[in-house]
Amino acid sequence: MTITATSRAVDFTHVETWVFDLDNTLYPPGLDLWRQIDMKMRAYIADFLGLSLEEAFALQKSYYRRYGTSLRGLMIEHAMDPDAFLAEVHAIDLSGLDAAPLLGDAIGALPGRKLVYTNGSRGHAEAVLAKLGISGHFADVHDIVSAEFHPKPQEAAYRGFLKRFDVDPARAAMFEDLARNLEVPADLGMRTVLVVPPGLAVNPADREAWEHEGRDGAHIDVVTDDLTGFLRSLPVS
Repeated sequence: MTITATSRAVDFTHVETWVFDLDNTLYPPGLDLWRQIDMKMRAYIADFLGLSLEEAFALQKSYYRRYGTSLRGLMIEHAMDPDAFLAEVHAIDLSGLDAAPLLGDAIGALPGRKLVYTNGSRGHAEAVLAKLGISGHFADVHDIVSAEFHPKPQEAAYRGFLKRFDVDPARAAMFEDLARNLEVPADLGMRTVLVVPPGLAVNPADREAWEHEGRDGAHIDVVTDDLTGFLRSLPVS
């Protein structure tokens, strides 16, 4: 297990709400789940706008970086129907995803409430959590529809999430695979944990290099490449 913390003391004993991103956070990024979603988005955009796959890919990533999600960009720039898009891109094969009982035990041992906060759909989140066998540990899922299609890392998205679940950010922790998605939570007072691939490796097939920028930012309390091991290391009351 590799855990890197900042030089300041990082205390989690006050945390009463544990907030987990879904994709590439609760399951390893080495699986091809996100890659499947990425390819489906590319094909959907190509068909919707009459573009080549290469043109669709460039537009997809441009909107993702500019708006937080490709979906948000497509809604704003092209008035696209989000429901059809979400249904199509999340219709993926989960057979490569194994149950994660040790992760479930570690999450279950945390004191307080646990929530999933994803820029994807509730249906996708529920399917992934069920395949991992950890659904029962979470009180609820906050998806992109619940967020009225305002994605992380937009501040309005986080404030809407905190309000919906009456979360005190000073007593909450956020787990994410993208450093930029932890900037607002840190500003709001949440503990922040960046979950990275083993060895901090960046696979171009999973994410683009810019998506991994900011890992050494002051807004990140802990970086870990072993979520289960990190959770098990936390003192619980």
